[in-house]
Amino acid sequence: MSTNTGESRPALTVALTGAELLRWYWTLAELSALARRMGLSAGGGKAAVTARLAAALDGLPAPAAPAPRRAARQLTAPVDGSTVIPPGQRCSQVLREYFVREIGPAFHFDAFMREYVARQAGRTLAEAVAHWHATRAQAAEPREVDAQFEFNRFLRDWHARHPDGARAEALAAWRAHRARPRG
Repeated sequence: MSTNTGESRPALTVALTGAELLRWYWTLAELSALARRMGLSAGGGKAAVTARLAAALDGLPAPAAPAPRRAARQLTAPVDGSTVIPPGQRCSQVLREYFVREIGPAFHFDAFMREYVARQAGRTLAEAVAHWHATRAQAAEPREVDAQFEFNRFLRDWHARHPDGARAEALAAWRAHRARPRG
């Protein structure tokens, strides 16, 4: 959290500099709206849109866009344990239905399963089920929340410091946090 006081978050306009944009928390919806107003692509994740906007606000060329991904073949129903995960497979509804059927209603695409599906092309769905069961102890341990999930990271940290705190208090603290500049 910032210790800066007395500053208030500026309006998100084309009058900002790239550095000023980066000092404050903005939602993806806010950033995307500004990108559209500026005639920039609003596509991609929050980090990509932020980088594109910061460059444009400073009059710099846009950062290189990642190479477009070819549309990969996705699995369609019916699938079974011998079905092979193709390259580029997403965590789809077809996979979810299969895993719920095999694992039970507790199944969800956690980080371990998302990574497995993304990086284990050529493996079978039966191997993916075995991976789910093999990672349950690890999945129960606290994990670092990725940077793009800033809200979730803030709430986890806030609740660790205020174990008896109410959700309303946590949300008020979040609003105060995001209204302050970073750093």
